[in-house]
Amino acid sequence: MIDYLSNKEGKEVKIVELAFTTIINVISGICFSKDFISIHDEGKVGGMKELIRKIMEVGSLPNAADFFPILGGMDVQGLHKTFLECVTTLFASWDVLIKERKQGNGKHFEGSTQSDLLDVLLTNDFTSDAINHLIFDLFVAGSDSTSSTVEWLMSELIRNEEVMNKLHEELAREIKNDFIKDSDLSRLSYLNACVKETLRLHPPAPIIPHRALETCEVMNYNIPKDARILVNVWAVGRDPDAWDDPLTFKPSRFLNSDLDFKGNDFELIPFSAGRRICPGIPLAAKLVPLLVASMIHSFDWYLPDNICSTALDMNEKFGITLLKEKPLLLIPKIRK
Repeated sequence: MIDYLSNKEGKEVKIVELAFTTIINVISGICFSKDFISIHDEGKVGGMKELIRKIMEVGSLPNAADFFPILGGMDVQGLHKTFLECVTTLFASWDVLIKERKQGNGKHFEGSTQSDLLDVLLTNDFTSDAINHLIFDLFVAGSDSTSSTVEWLMSELIRNEEVMNKLHEELAREIKNDFIKDSDLSRLSYLNACVKETLRLHPPAPIIPHRALETCEVMNYNIPKDARILVNVWAVGRDPDAWDDPLTFKPSRFLNSDLDFKGNDFELIPFSAGRRICPGIPLAAKLVPLLVASMIHSFDWYLPDNICSTALDMNEKFGITLLKEKPLLLIPKIRK
């Protein structure tokens, strides 16, 4: 990613696609021990991104069959058909890798110095169908939400010069090498505070679905068993009863605080909580700060066309993932 940005000095970069490509390759490295797409192949990046985005959009559309069960087998809106077409296309993109590994043309678990997820699944006799669905979940759930969080954090840093300067100071003080490693992250307290503040204001999933396990009463409302519950995480993070100056991006609020997003502090639950908490927290908690710190440490960033940072469009596009309505475009300049 850093090498790619070095060649893009002075040119516009779409931050969400840069982050998306990097994250896809991290996940594909975990699964298959190889990069899935080339960061230089912008056409393929956009194509896969749009495919995953379409899957999430179809999954979030209201389905008439949810409200009128008699329509369940008819697919009157064509959502089931569209979803299956997208999933089949995505499965095909890694099917050849699974077949090669099964036939012995790829890296094996036996005798390897380092195994990947596919090795583990194959040696534990997972079927091809089970492997496809597990990897599908990792790619779809991990790429779109994490890349949008990186974009929101970069947007907030561009808009808040004082916060950006403090982050530069911390990186200059704590990082002695050209590249940042995940082992450096524990020393970067202000960076981690910036991540928490971003997740508070811009949770990856603004509405989280749950189901009532038993009939109960909440705030004088009777909730019947099996009722669908939608938790408005976006509103929780902006609740004035829980947060001082809730609409202001203020990472310092987390510097002397034990609040975290691991599901124990209900003021901050961007990944949900309890048994339905997101299993991808450990990956997201590493990737978001690692990507942003790498970009900030190696480059200065500018808005195109001399746009004033305070005029940056921060409108949201509602969906399963909380996206910026207008993608963030920035120009990198190598830091000396």
